[in-house]
Amino acid sequence: MATDYDTPRKTDEELHEESLEELKAKRVDAQSGQIDVDEAEAAENLELPGADLSNEKLAVRVVPVQLDEFTCSRCFLIHHITQLSKGEGAKAICKECA
Repeated sequence: MATDYDTPRKTDEELHEESLEELKAKRVDAQSGQIDVDEAEAAENLELPGADLSNEKLAVRVVPVQLDEFTCSRCFLIHHITQLSKGEGAKAICKECA
């Protein structure tokens, strides 16, 4: 990007005043952007614990742990063997938990 060195430059005070005005404008915008939530609609989409889900079908394909994967004994997530920090088998710990 070309720079025009002949243009008048702003002083620190002018930059400071502009930034204060921008911050005030942003603060006003942030306060005015409140969202109206329809409580009745939100309640219809809410699933309560213990709800009867016996008629629901899951469409998830479950793949068993592969030879180059392990289960972390702290976070219980399956990671690739390159994420192994220490331990083996049931005592394996991933790099994120170490």
